Amino acid sequence: MSHSLELIPARPAPPEVHPAMTWARALGYGALGLWLLLGIALAYMMVSGWDTDRFVKYGPRYLQGLGTTLGLVASSITLGALLSIPVAYGRMSKNVVLRSIAYAYVYVFRGTPLLAQIYLIYYGLGSFRAEIEAVGLWWFFREAWYCAILAMTMNTAAYQAEILRGAIQSVPRGQTEGANSLGLPPSVTFWKIILPQALIVALRPYGNEIILMIKASAVVAVVTVLDLMGQTRYAFSRTFDYQTYLWAALFYLTIVELLRNTWAALEARLTRHLKR
Repeated sequence: MSHSLELIPARPAPPEVHPAMTWARALGYGALGLWLLLGIALAYMMVSGWDTDRFVKYGPRYLQGLGTTLGLVASSITLGALLSIPVAYGRMSKNVVLRSIAYAYVYVFRGTPLLAQIYLIYYGLGSFRAEIEAVGLWWFFREAWYCAILAMTMNTAAYQAEILRGAIQSVPRGQTEGANSLGLPPSVTFWKIILPQALIVALRPYGNEIILMIKASAVVAVVTVLDLMGQTRYAFSRTFDYQTYLWAALFYLTIVELLRNTWAALEARLTRHLKR
């Protein structure tokens, strides 16, 4: 058995390498500088153009519109999540009819703009007022709020169904085989083994979908829903001040940033056992 009699002397740390300045790096720094100057200029104009009277007059309308936007998004996301479950099952079904119907639903609502869907539901179905009144549903389709929720729900359900389907199919088949070997019923296998693992995979796509729906909700203003963008359009029509849209953009940016950080903290909490 051999052993070392002398220790290897310490070596100096490698010299720090400073990347050379290239044209691409210089262009990038210049672009960042321009964006910084633009942000400072916008902030200065908003501060210098502050009007207390307009804030007192239209501030409550902005808050009311913000509440409408949050309620609209929360309702559509929740209802869309419920609707996405049977659609995802239909996409994975071995029945050709169910699979074809689910595929057609997802294909149509993912392939067409949300604005067109809102127009078709609000204005298109409104053309069939007599038929809708005959079945007693005109109270629903005559209100822009309900039509907006319906359009957003059906739109996000198509995306959530694909997210859920992909997450379920990403769970290794060995998980199901192991549960079957233990004699677990399919319902227990799904709710206790498959679904928890699938939701971890789907967590980030779900967060992205909620953020996209928050930004997409601005289109409901075109059908007279006074959400945040609708109230902004009202304020602009009375003041013709472009800063009304800057304040709306700040509201949307704040909502998205709060949601992004909250979702990141939730993801870190739920996936802490996966970190090494």
